Parts: sequence; C-alpha cells; structure tokens
Amino acid sequence: MTAVIEISGLCKTFHSLWREERTALDGFDMYVEKGQVHGFLGPNGSGKTTTLRTLLGLIRPNDGRMALLGREVPAALPDVAGSVGAIVESPQFFGNFSARDTLSLLADAGGVERSRVFNVLELVGLRDRAADKVKTYSLGMKQRLAVASALLKYPRLLILDEPANGLDPGGIREMRTLMRNLAESGMTVVLSSHILGEIQLICDSVTIISAGRRVATGDVADVLARHATSSVRVRLEAVADLTSAAGALRDVGAHVVVEPDHLMVSGIAQPSAITRALAARGVYVSELAPVTVDLESVFLELTGTAPVEGEHRQVDDAPATPVGGGWGL
Repeated sequence: MTAVIEISGLCKTFHSLWREERTALDGFDMYVEKGQVHGFLGPNGSGKTTTLRTLLGLIRPNDGRMALLGREVPAALPDVAGSVGAIVESPQFFGNFSARDTLSLLADAGGVERSRVFNVLELVGLRDRAADKVKTYSLGMKQRLAVASALLKYPRLLILDEPANGLDPGGIREMRTLMRNLAESGMTVVLSSHILGEIQLICDSVTIISAGRRVATGDVADVLARHATSSVRVRLEAVADLTSAAGALRDVGAHVVVEPDHLMVSGIAQPSAITRALAARGVYVSELAPVTVDLESVFLELTGTAPVEGEHRQVDDAPATPVGGGWGL
C-alpha cells in the first residue's frame, strides 16, 4: 500500500517561561496507508496535537523524519499543501459572516470555484443554515463548518482533530457516514478523537500515543486481537456463593477476581471446566460469558488513563493556531 503519512523518530521539546524543558514527542513513529480512515488516539497531553501541528509545518521538530503524500516535509509543504485539508485545534471564524460567505472567501483565496461551496455545505448538513451568521451556530455546527472548509480543495488527505466535538448522536452518526464515504471515494482520513466507540466503528487502522511515544499501531481488529484476554464473566444464581465459588475455581488453577455481583475468571482453557468445578461444590451458574476486548479497554491498558469525551484540547501541548477554517487554503 502507498503511504500517505510517514513519521519516524519524531522528537519535540518545549521550554517554559521558567526555562523548564518538557518532552512532547520522544521518538514517535506513525504510518498511514492510502484510502484508510485512521484513528489517532492518546490522552490529553500525550502529543497528538503536537504531532499534527509538526506534520503541517506549524511547529519545528527537534529531530525525526516526516513525509506527506510521499514528499518530505516541511521542505515539500508548498507542493503538497493544496492536497491536504486539516482542522487542528478549535476552528475560529468571523461571527458576523455567514457560512456561505466564510467558505466563499476561503474558496477565492484558494482558487476554488464558488460552486464547491454549496457542495461541501451539503456534505456536512449545513445547506439550510448557509445564510445564517456563524455566531448563531452551535458548537457542533461550527465543527461541521470547519470540516466543510477543510474539504473545499478536494483534498487527498483530510486530518481532523475531534470532528464530532459538540455533535449530538445523530450528528455523530452523520459524520461517521461522511468519513466512510470520503474514504471509499479514495480520500485518506486521519481522525484524532476521544470517542473511542466511534473510532472502533469507523476506522480501518489506529495509532495510539502515550507520553510522546507510539504504544500501539495497526488494523483495529489486529490491535484488539493482540490485547484480547481469555477472561470469562461468571454470574451465580446466589450472590452469597461468590466466595465459595472463587475458592473452588482457584483450587482447579483459575485466576479469579471477585466483583460485587460476579466473578472474573481466567486461566482455564475450557469454560465448561468452570461449570463442572462449581457444580461439584453445589454452586450453580446463571451466566457464563467471555469478556470481549474493545478499543477503550485497550486504550486504558496502554495509556493508564481514561478518555474524556468532549474535552479534547491539549492545553499543555502548544499554543493554538490562529487559523480560520481549514489548513492548506
């Protein structure tokens, strides 16, 4: 497959006003193939936004190699900028302009035909509000407008930082459908998000970053498989039997964690051995279910932190970029 993004050994340190040094990226690697929807995940302060801003030439790295669309950056940014649409950090717009006026100005600046404005407004579901002033928009509508601005120049690569921020469930579903349709049309989409359930649904592949280093990468199914467990959740007909049931299972070599209303059992090859061991003690099972791993549990395991939905700004990464709309215009 053709690489659309290649990052190897990326390093970046910041110095505070008190001359303290903080490492934001510590030899970070990332590889995104053409035509994929790729999830870029990490807790706040992990280096996600620094990575994207460095890739787009907004921050100068200390070390490492980067390539966009097969061209080394930042040297080739003037050549590839027109093929990349990006929203990094919170988009800023003039409140007294309408969405149509905002996109028309960006289209004129980027040499894009005006007819494209109505196309992208339709794509993101803002056609009926195109004449309304942006200051009347909700957060979710502003996010839609930001995505529309990034799509103006028919980009080959679309980079979106929390595109579902502020959207209701219906809007999130529409955004998911849009991202999949764009990928099916040949565009590569990179999503940075904390809504891990959505990432698992929409993305083909994923990169997880923690403390400036890559901790996982690959197809979503492969990442989940690598961290799958053989644990089984066991519920009993009588909760009072939990202690004796745990003892019975430990006697046959199982590892058992006692929860308030069930047991988590691992280390037994066949679940049927659980029911036999418990029946021998006169304890009966009401539920026996394998524990399936999801992207959130893998994220927690690898980063030791919980995702915070709706809170996505990396306040300690780097100053916000005063960009109105999409990068590359």
